Amino acid sequence: MPKLKYQFLPNACPEAADILILPVPLENTVSYKEGTANAPEGIIRAGEQLEYYEEDAAWSPLLHMNISVLDAFSAKINEDESTTHQRLYETVNALPQKNLLVALGGEHSITPAIVAARMPTPGTVIQLDAHADLRSQFNGSPYNHACPMHRIREQQHALIMIGIRSLTEEEALRINNDEDITAYMDRQLRHASAWPSLLKSLSSLTGDVWLTIDMDAFDPGLIPGVGTPQPGGISWHQSIDILEAVIYNRNINLRGLDLVELTPEPTRVSEITAAKLIQKAISFWGKAHKYDQKPKSGSQSHVDYH
Repeated sequence: MPKLKYQFLPNACPEAADILILPVPLENTVSYKEGTANAPEGIIRAGEQLEYYEEDAAWSPLLHMNISVLDAFSAKINEDESTTHQRLYETVNALPQKNLLVALGGEHSITPAIVAARMPTPGTVIQLDAHADLRSQFNGSPYNHACPMHRIREQQHALIMIGIRSLTEEEALRINNDEDITAYMDRQLRHASAWPSLLKSLSSLTGDVWLTIDMDAFDPGLIPGVGTPQPGGISWHQSIDILEAVIYNRNINLRGLDLVELTPEPTRVSEITAAKLIQKAISFWGKAHKYDQKPKSGSQSHVDYH
């Protein structure tokens, strides 16, 4: 993968960056549509079509913040899965910690290693997903993209699942019996009281939080470019409501987020939607941390964009 820049902006030194973007084009265990290894570059390239100004928070976040797109993390030829994921953990663990980390997959199997590095003590993982991903192994591997939330629970993180609409009987039983898993099933969220209840629960979280966004959480009519699409799903505006409820919660420490399982497609609607979602997260995080009150010396200040 070539060295990338976010919206044509110069890459800040990682130690000085407020936002770190880590491309993780891992595609080892996909089970349906292929192509998620191309997603990190596709999303970053699509972001070049976005304006610097973010309309919901009403500011240009990168005029005040510095951003860096890191070198991509990739599996090595003939490397076993456990070694790959250990290297991913070590890569993330070596990064500066006082920033917002955005990891771009790649398949969902990347999440546990990244979370382990950024949240070494128990916190809360918020999962937007069509699938429960709670299998202990699939096709003989605990590192399969059907298993990341099982590994998250092994790390003792509480789990909030949003948009689930595909799971096994065993996964359903586990959700019902595990008091540290809260699931908002997709159709349940259509009930009038369920959506406000979800947003209230997100707004009342405390402590360390990680947000993992499997793009198949969305309605495939909005985002067709995913590896394992399912009918139903959340809308664009619902996803923004979730981001706002989480990121503007002053009682949490958002350790970062990942966006996974996108497969670039000819219309590029999926990629531009993912890019816009990342822009929203960056904007809301910066506003929540009062970067808008800091000098206009961020990455955008180094380019002439008129």
